[in-house]
Amino acid sequence: VIFPSQAFYILYETRRKKGTYMVIKILISGLWFWDKPITIEEKYFTGASALLETGRFKSRMEKLQKILDECLNGNLVYIVLSGARKKEGIRKIKIRPIAQKGELLFQASEQLGKQELHRNYRKEELVQVLVRHLREDFKQMQMLTTKENISVLAGKKGNITVKRKCRQEEGRAADLSHDRQKRYILEEGTAVPFLVDLGVMTPEGKVVKARYDKFRQINRFLEFIEDVRPQLDEGRELTILDFGCGKSYLTFAMYYYLKELQGLDIRVIGLDLKTEVIGRCRQLAEKYGYEKLTFLAGDIASYESGGTVDMVVTLHACDTASDYALDKAVKWGAKVILSVPCCQHELNAQIHSSVLEPVLKYGLIKERVAALVTDALRAGYLEEQGYQVEILEFIDMENTKKNILIRAVKTGGRKKNEKLDACAEFLGVEPLLGRLLKP
Repeated sequence: VIFPSQAFYILYETRRKKGTYMVIKILISGLWFWDKPITIEEKYFTGASALLETGRFKSRMEKLQKILDECLNGNLVYIVLSGARKKEGIRKIKIRPIAQKGELLFQASEQLGKQELHRNYRKEELVQVLVRHLREDFKQMQMLTTKENISVLAGKKGNITVKRKCRQEEGRAADLSHDRQKRYILEEGTAVPFLVDLGVMTPEGKVVKARYDKFRQINRFLEFIEDVRPQLDEGRELTILDFGCGKSYLTFAMYYYLKELQGLDIRVIGLDLKTEVIGRCRQLAEKYGYEKLTFLAGDIASYESGGTVDMVVTLHACDTASDYALDKAVKWGAKVILSVPCCQHELNAQIHSSVLEPVLKYGLIKERVAALVTDALRAGYLEEQGYQVEILEFIDMENTKKNILIRAVKTGGRKKNEKLDACAEFLGVEPLLGRLLKP
C-alpha cells in the first residue's frame, strides 16, 4: 500500500492482530471508510506517518515563508529572535532594514556572549535564515512593521503559532542608514506617557539628558523581559509581582511593554513599604487607565498571593529582602524570576575562613567578596529547586556597582547539590535563602 504525501490525510487508530492492521478511520478526499481491514507491512505504515508529518511541517514552513516574504520590505521596523534552544551559541538576533548603495538589505546583530556580530542579508537569503533559526535555534520571533505586530512561536515538533495584531496608529518607518544609534524597545522620539510623568522624557518624546541612564536601564530591563516571554503561558491571564517597586519606573515599563505593546493578558502587582510612593503610583496607573496594574503598601516577607504567580521581579531589594522574595517565588512555583539584589550585608557579617584570612582582612575586599558569594549561592539554591539560572550584567559598571541580575526559569524538578553546603561551610556562612528553602 502506498501513501503519497500531500495526496490525503489519515486519521488512524490501530490494533495489531495476526500481522493485520485494522485502520478504524480513513479520510480520503473527504470520503469516510469504516472498519476497512488493510494488511500492510509495518515499515509502510510507519513511513506513511512520517510522510504525513513531513507534509504538515512543510505546510507550516511555507506559511511562515509567505509571511516573511510579505513583511521583509521598507515597512519593516525590526525583527527579534529570542528564546535560544541551546545554552551555548547565539543568544539573540536583532534584524533591521538598511539601505546600502541603493539596495535594501537587512542587517542582523547576533549576540554571542559579550560579542555582537553583524551580517547583512538580501531578502531571499534572510527568509531561509529565519526559517532555519526557528526550526533549530530559537523559540520565538517578534516582528514589528509600520502597520502590524507579529509574534511567531516555534514548538519542539515544528509547530508554528502566528499571532498578528494591527497597530492602532501607523508607525514610523525604520531609519535605513547603515550606521546609527542603538535601537531601544522604547524609542526616543516617541513620547511614552509614564516616562513623561516620571521625568525621563519631555512631552515631545525627547529623553531628558540627566535621565538618559535611567532610560537605558529601562530598555535594558525590557530586553530581559523580551528574552523570557517565550517561557510564559499566553493562553490565560498572567500574574507578575514586582517586590520593592519604589517609584516603579520598571513596573510601568513592564506593564506598558507586555500589555499595551504586545497585547498580553497580564496583571501586574507592585509592592513597596513606602506608602507615599505607592499612592503616587496608584494615581498614575489610574490616569493612564492601566486597570490591571495594582500597587500595594506592604512587606515582602509577609505578603501572600491569592492565586497563581507566573513571574516575580525584585530589583534592588535590600539585603535579605531579596531572599524573602526569592523564597516566595520558589514556593509559588513562579515560572520566571528576575532579581537584581543590593546591599548584601548578611554574609559580610558572617564570612570567615582561616585560609582566606589574608584576603578578607581588607574591609573593601571582604565586602565585595561577600556580595558576590551571596548572589552565587542564591543562584545555586535556585538551581536546586529546578530552575535554570543565569547571572548577567544588568547595566554598565560605570553607572552602578549593583549591576548583577539573576535570571531563573523553571525547567525541572528539585536536585540536591552537596557542594553548595560544603562551600557555605568552608566560608563559615549560613545564607538566609538556604535556610528558608530547606524542607
